[in-house]
Amino acid sequence: MTSEFSEITCLQPGQTLRVAVDAGAALLVTRGCVSVVSPPSWFGETVFTARSTLDEGEAYVAEHGGWIEVSALSPAQVRGLPRAATVPPAPSRVARLVQLLVGNAA
Repeated sequence: MTSEFSEITCLQPGQTLRVAVDAGAALLVTRGCVSVVSPPSWFGETVFTARSTLDEGEAYVAEHGGWIEVSALSPAQVRGLPRAATVPPAPSRVARLVQLLVGNAA
């Protein structure tokens, strides 16, 4: 779902960027100050969003996927950060023993 935007995006005061992100996606403010509105969430029967103000050097990490809204409060530059590679967990000793017994050793 993520719109990859690893390049730097410049925003003028009052300008807004809307972008789709996956859970865990990060946005770094490289200059200025921005307001970030999180993707909509449900709380019971109510939809809500959370608003964060970020200054230069601060980052926003999406807790869940959806569309975020980034609004410049001053001349700003933002950049999407690459997601950290996830390493699959090593099989447990029991799983490894079963693999060896069945003959599917890797």
